Amino acid sequence: MLNRIVPFTALSLALLTSGAGANELNPDVSLTLDGHYKQNDTVLSHREQGFGLGHTELSLSSPIDDLFSGRLTTVFEEHDGESEILIEEAYLQTNGLPLGLNVRAGRFLSQVGYLNGRHMHEDDFVERPAAYRALLGSHYYDTGLRLNALLPTPFYWQIGAEAFSGDQLSEGTEDIGVYTLNTRVGGDLSAAQSWQAGLSYLHNRQISVDEEDHGHDHDLDDEHGHDHSHGASYTGENLYIADVVWKWSPNGNTREQQFTLSAEYLYADDLNKFATSDDYHEGWYVSGVHQFAPQWSAGIRYGEVDLREAHGDHFHSQRLKETDVMLAWSRSHFSTLRLQYTHQSATGFSNADNTVALQYVVSLGAHGAHGY
Repeated sequence: MLNRIVPFTALSLALLTSGAGANELNPDVSLTLDGHYKQNDTVLSHREQGFGLGHTELSLSSPIDDLFSGRLTTVFEEHDGESEILIEEAYLQTNGLPLGLNVRAGRFLSQVGYLNGRHMHEDDFVERPAAYRALLGSHYYDTGLRLNALLPTPFYWQIGAEAFSGDQLSEGTEDIGVYTLNTRVGGDLSAAQSWQAGLSYLHNRQISVDEEDHGHDHDLDDEHGHDHSHGASYTGENLYIADVVWKWSPNGNTREQQFTLSAEYLYADDLNKFATSDDYHEGWYVSGVHQFAPQWSAGIRYGEVDLREAHGDHFHSQRLKETDVMLAWSRSHFSTLRLQYTHQSATGFSNADNTVALQYVVSLGAHGAHGY
């Protein structure tokens, strides 16, 4: 793996240290470091027991000209003592198209759901909800094309469509394996309150009518509670997501205090050729996070996921209930230390456990404001 790092590092240093390149491109460069200590292994987790590196990102972004901008984000992760380098984002995006249109091409995070389009270091908890970890591999990114439109309405209304190869979600032979549709609406209720709601649909053409197991390694999941494929462990031909977010801050001053209440519901069906109407995946969560002082926040999240594990021509039921409680201290917009306790209760999983986790997330270099 170390040999793979050298070419990228050399290219990055050349761009950053070359006077001509830096002056002409003037890219924003950011590095996000994510590390943790986790007391025990837990079900469906993508973080291992003990000390470990999480979702470490190195990102370059810049306007190209008046019509285009670009971004490259590489992710460094560690599993079982081995380092992995992934390209999470490498896209070209239009600027200033008429009629509120925006086009993105390359590799990028899908905008299905509320959390998926956000970078992992923006999260308020150590890991994504269990439903996300099971049905989206924590975060679904892929190579393809996106078209967004911001409608000229008195409130916020965005619609979008995406077409992806589908290779990051599940194995298959389709050239265009995944299609998504989504819409979001939102607005201000007062100077202190705002809201947003969304609906998303993902159609996975990679799910073959002959598929029986979805490429899901059950022995690995039972033993370790996570998989290293960076794809979803549970898939269906159709995935539906509904999300809603409400935010409150006194007089709109989010620097001093803010409360965020969010919830999502995920439903997947048409699991394989043996699935009946009773065979589907379903999950949801509700999260409340209170920034009660400029540098302190506390939150609680509860979620459930009901899954159907394929075994030949039949399914086994699996269920996980998960409660997370966290306390975070942010010295600035660039650094966060987080303490979290997670309680799990499960049926059909052998390794459900409770755990305490410590996490740090720090950003070096350019770091823009987070999304809504």
